[in-house]
Amino acid sequence: MPSFFPWWVVVTHFLNLFFLLLLMRSGLEVLSAFPKLYWDDNCPPGREWARFSKKMYGADSRKPWSSLDEEESWSPVVALPGRKNLGLGRHWHFMTVQFWILTGLVYVVLVFATGYWHYLVPTHWSIVPDSLRAVGTYLSFQIPPRIPGEPFEAAQKLTYFLLIFVLAPLQIASGAAMSPTVLARFPWFGKLFGGKQGARSVHFLGLCAFAAFTVLHVFMVIVHNLPDEFVLIVLAGHGSRALTVGVGLAGLFLVLLFHVVITWFSLRYRRRTQRLLGFVVNPFEKVISRSLTSRQHLAATDISPYHRVNGYPPVGEDYDQMVTTEFRDYRLAVGGLVENPTTLSLEELRGLGETSQTVKHNCIQGWTAVAQWAGVPMADVLAHVRPTAEARHIVFYAMDDKGLTEAEGRYGFFYGSIPIHLAQQPQTILALEMNGEPLPVAHGAPVRLRVETQLGFKMVKWVVGIELVHDIDQVGMGMGGWREDQQFYANAAGI
Repeated sequence: MPSFFPWWVVVTHFLNLFFLLLLMRSGLEVLSAFPKLYWDDNCPPGREWARFSKKMYGADSRKPWSSLDEEESWSPVVALPGRKNLGLGRHWHFMTVQFWILTGLVYVVLVFATGYWHYLVPTHWSIVPDSLRAVGTYLSFQIPPRIPGEPFEAAQKLTYFLLIFVLAPLQIASGAAMSPTVLARFPWFGKLFGGKQGARSVHFLGLCAFAAFTVLHVFMVIVHNLPDEFVLIVLAGHGSRALTVGVGLAGLFLVLLFHVVITWFSLRYRRRTQRLLGFVVNPFEKVISRSLTSRQHLAATDISPYHRVNGYPPVGEDYDQMVTTEFRDYRLAVGGLVENPTTLSLEELRGLGETSQTVKHNCIQGWTAVAQWAGVPMADVLAHVRPTAEARHIVFYAMDDKGLTEAEGRYGFFYGSIPIHLAQQPQTILALEMNGEPLPVAHGAPVRLRVETQLGFKMVKWVVGIELVHDIDQVGMGMGGWREDQQFYANAAGI
């Protein structure tokens, strides 16, 4: 049998605390973008089971509203980095989760390789009534006896088992069940949680469980004799109490200092943070996006009664005139690295091909909705213009000037890009209709992109031009899209 606290338990214990705090703070930043929780993937306004905002919006509201209006700006004291920085919060979250999972895998391997699992894994159902008796003993202000030959009493052992082998895997699984790429390729996986919103709610409750455990764990360390427990946790039982206290407090101070520094750095140098974290996050997202293809086939009965929108339509006489004339004079320009550059009216565009699909929309803020989209497969558009061998990315230009429709210090016409391999997937289309009707203005009329393995911000609305390019470095600010340029999102959006 290994000693009670071998060195690898001490190291992984500290790393788990370190990574969990990063995950919690960055997770709160992600939550602040859509501070509401549902069990229903339709996300009906006003029907959330939890709301962390005073803002109220209804499906029948007389004043037009966008899901961006629901976003909250939370303090950097609790959120990483805070102040409406969803893109950077996601970067921190997805960077950290990879190291947290790696730490957990190393821990589990060592648990079974060293025999430490005897301390953590119950071998008889009697652990349940024994744990209840132990809890009753604690409530009587007494300390229950340890299991003979083991370092924990029954309630501790059962709690650690549930935390390591149930709660942690559940957090990983529910996180994966929020990925648009995973849900598009494996629709059955999301159904295990009742849909993406169920997974999102379970994920939040898991965060609360980890937070509650941390508080309770610290309290129990105090109850069980703080000085001796501290010596075990910090230095695996080696060293004096004074040395242990010094090392432990220094470690906690460094963790606090690290969070202060990264929060300040993230808010002060947002582009640098985006690039630095992107070295870890972007390859992971790109692999997922490339390897999985959407296989969604939802029924008409699944269509959401209300479908949110993200952002406001273009403003100005030119667009208003097109709406008035039902887009008769609209022309879509397709050029760049193609052999057959062309300009298409809506009728000419429809003539290239036709498809229809009922799928789930996944907004980066967290909300979902189901709709039927009909339009032209991007593969047919590419076949018509014939990309050259140098073409690697497709850029979609929109008619909405975000300096007029969003402001908040941001500017420029919206655009987005996807790698050419995504455009060739069967469910990547230029949508012209929604739920059997011409595409509504709020949802991108006359043309919007649909890429069902990606988050909604990649699905450019009000498309007026398409350009095939070799690299996206020379487009806009070089990050691959307006949200990537201005709000520091990741260019790949499969998770």
